[in-house]
Amino acid sequence: MRTYLQALDYLNQFINYERQRSAPYSAETLNLDRMRTLLDRLGNPHQAFPSIHVAGTKGKGSTAAMIDAILRAAGYRAGLYTSPHLHTFRERMRVNGELIARDAFAALVDEIEPHLAAVEGITWFEAITALGFLHFARSAIDIGVIEVGLGGRFDATNVITPRVSVITSLSMDHMAWLGDTLDQIAFEKAGIIKPGVPVVSAPQQAEALVVLERVAAERNAPLTVIDTPTLPHLLARYGSVGVDFVLDNLTLHVPLPGRHQVDNAALAVTAVRQTKELLIDGGAIARGLANVQWPGRFEIARRDPPLIFDCAHNADSAQKLVAALSNYFPDRHWMLIFGASSDKDIAGMLDALLPIADRVIVTRAKSARAADLESIAQRVAERHRSVEIASDVRGAIDLTVDTHAPIVVAGSIFVVAEAREAWFAHIGAPLPETDDQ
Repeated sequence: MRTYLQALDYLNQFINYERQRSAPYSAETLNLDRMRTLLDRLGNPHQAFPSIHVAGTKGKGSTAAMIDAILRAAGYRAGLYTSPHLHTFRERMRVNGELIARDAFAALVDEIEPHLAAVEGITWFEAITALGFLHFARSAIDIGVIEVGLGGRFDATNVITPRVSVITSLSMDHMAWLGDTLDQIAFEKAGIIKPGVPVVSAPQQAEALVVLERVAAERNAPLTVIDTPTLPHLLARYGSVGVDFVLDNLTLHVPLPGRHQVDNAALAVTAVRQTKELLIDGGAIARGLANVQWPGRFEIARRDPPLIFDCAHNADSAQKLVAALSNYFPDRHWMLIFGASSDKDIAGMLDALLPIADRVIVTRAKSARAADLESIAQRVAERHRSVEIASDVRGAIDLTVDTHAPIVVAGSIFVVAEAREAWFAHIGAPLPETDDQ
């Protein structure tokens, strides 16, 4: 039997589009035929449990985590499948909040190896998605919350027929795969809409909403777009940690800071209410939202002076980060630690972030997709800002955390993960579990 690390090494031999800067995104390269063949060989584990499917550009991880938290608060045994991970691959597959055990993961890899070998061209994400479904089926979950990996139409998770489909905020991202216009991206995300299955959407830009409405109508899928949170239907105020608000006469608290998390929470609540066979009362909704955890998303690691970790990795999420910083820490100017993947809209992110930054340090994570430091620094300089370079994220943290200045780390989930690890080491806190341990 393989060890956990040997199992990860084995899977890494498969084509991994998460690690590539771009890839052809078409029915010829990314279709569901391989996935269906593999799952059929495994006994179709994805059909062993009902599910909620979550797609979107921003907020889909937070929304999925909120749905999972509400389900567990209501007494359901829930599975949560998400990507990417912050520190350990095991975060991607959780049952009742527990990460998949190392030995259980390794045993599942051994079990499915001959089936992977029998399906020509299987990809890394297809393999791990099948693993996740098999883990959930073996764990006898009551319901699974399944986050799309990339896009929707051709995503490996799109073999499920969920009880409800959820589409979070749509914006420009992954343009090399999904298209360079918002309507093209919306079409790919709308690929998760199934005939007759209710769809719940966040408020969308008009260009995206037209596409969602058209696809939902074509598939006879009832579409609910949550109301834009305005008074008096949704009252939001910013507390010391998280957001307190009122939704449908329920007073709710989400410990994830940022005005955008109110939208995500409203989306999560609407989604569970659309899943008719679930019995979830207001108390379970309140308890679940109050206990949700999703590190690295406007995470306030230190309050005085502030140290913020945020996985903002496109222009829209960078704008939301700036808005949240303004709400929670008004009139501050920040020391910005920034690193991004090369396929991202670096210019758009810098346009949003640089106006609030007094000092800019660019760095890069240990990722094959990380953008070249000199190219990021040049973009900063083109915007008439001075810039410093730290060759790695730990160096950037060591350079800044004792300066008593407000710090925000953003641009990439890989940068945020390494920054969290460096910060925990700096303060002598227990380090997050990583796959290197």
